Amino acid sequence: MQELIRFLIGGTVVSAFATLSEVFRPKSVAGLLGGAPSIALASLGLTIAHSGKIYAATEARSMILGAIGFFVYANACSLILMRRKLSALTTTVMLLPVWFAASFGLFFLLSRHSA
Repeated sequence: MQELIRFLIGGTVVSAFATLSEVFRPKSVAGLLGGAPSIALASLGLTIAHSGKIYAATEARSMILGAIGFFVYANACSLILMRRKLSALTTTVMLLPVWFAASFGLFFLLSRHSA
């Protein structure tokens, strides 16, 4: 039953964000608005209902750290692609550890700081 609820809420939220993204320019931003943020909001809403606000806050913090890690990764990919003549596939796969290192590094930094 929970999977059905996730499907319905996720589909509704994705559709709402996709509709909203049609308003913005450039269209390359539309893909970003249509995907991850809407799924994250739907997941957080279900997490609050199922596991409570404290657990959802932990999940939200993890999503934020992952997004910051992705920002670092995307900038590193962009920098490498502009300066070197490597393929996009090679560059993005080669730099995946940057994303993980940034995300988990921030997680461990916050864990040590809050303890």
